[in-house]
Amino acid sequence: MKKDKGILLESGTNELEIVEFNVGRNNFGINVIKVKEIINPAPITPIPHSHPYVEGIIELRGEVLTVVNLATVLGYPPSDQPEKDKYIVSEFNKTKIIFHVHNVTQIHRISWEDIEKPSETYYGANSQIIGVVKLNGEMILLLDFEKIVVEINPESGINVQQVKKLGDRERSNKKLMVVEDSPLLRKLLEDTLNAAGFYQIEFFENGRDALTFLKNSAESGKNLEDIVQLMITDIEMPQMDGHHLTRVVKEDSNLAGLPIVIFSSLITDDLRHKGQVVGANAQVSKPEINELIQIIDRIIL
Repeated sequence: MKKDKGILLESGTNELEIVEFNVGRNNFGINVIKVKEIINPAPITPIPHSHPYVEGIIELRGEVLTVVNLATVLGYPPSDQPEKDKYIVSEFNKTKIIFHVHNVTQIHRISWEDIEKPSETYYGANSQIIGVVKLNGEMILLLDFEKIVVEINPESGINVQQVKKLGDRERSNKKLMVVEDSPLLRKLLEDTLNAAGFYQIEFFENGRDALTFLKNSAESGKNLEDIVQLMITDIEMPQMDGHHLTRVVKEDSNLAGLPIVIFSSLITDDLRHKGQVVGANAQVSKPEINELIQIIDRIIL
C-alpha cells in the first residue's frame, strides 16, 4: 500500500506518526515521513560480496533499490511466518532503501515527549535504538535507520575530509549551538565543524534542553548574540523535535532573531515546506556538510 500523503502532520506540533512493525518478537517503529510505501516481498537479486545486512536488490517501478534485512541487522532469526513479511520502502538522506520486516501492524500518532531516550548504560553508545515508546502496555523501539545505512555504506555519512575543500576562513570567533540526539552524529559534527574552524560549539541532545538554554540565556540580561550566533538542529529528537523547537524560538520575541538551520535526513522537496512554515532560516539535507558550512558562512560571517 502507498502511504497517504494526507497523514502528514501540521508543522511544529511536536507530534509524529510512526509505522509499527515487527521483527522477531519485538515491536519497532519508523517515522511515517520516512515511509514511501509498504509492499509485499518481491524476487531479490543477490549481490556478490555485499554487506551482510544487504539481501540484494529489486526493481520497483523502474528503480533499482537495495533491500536490507532488519532481522540480520538486529541479530534475529528469519521470519517464522514468511507469508506475513513486508517491505518498507523508505526515503531519507536523499536515498531510497527498502527494509525487510516480518509484519506491519498499524500507525500511531504520538508526541515526541512520549519518547524516552534509551540509556547508554544499558544499550551501549553504539546502540541502534534511538527511542522507546510505551504504548498500550507494550514497548515500541525506534531504530536509528540512518546509522544502519551508514554502517552499510560509510560514504553515505558525514565526511570530515569534505570540509577541507572549502578553504580557510576565520570562523573561530563564532559561537554555534548544535541540537542532535545521536551521539555518533554529535561527534561527527564536532569533528567537521572544528575542521572548518568553528571551535565554540554548545551541544544539546534534544530540543527541550536547547530551548531551556536559550530561555535562560535571554533571561540572564546578556545580549543573546554574545552567547550564540546560530543554531543547527536535527528534526527527529525525543522530548522536542526540531520543527517544534524552531517554531517556539521564532515565536519568542527575545529569541526570534537567532538564525536556525535545520540539518536533517528528512529534508526532501516534499517536506521542505514544513521547515519554512516554522520559520527556519535554511534547511540542509544530511549528510551535505559542505552545504551546511557554506550556509553558516553566508548567515553569520
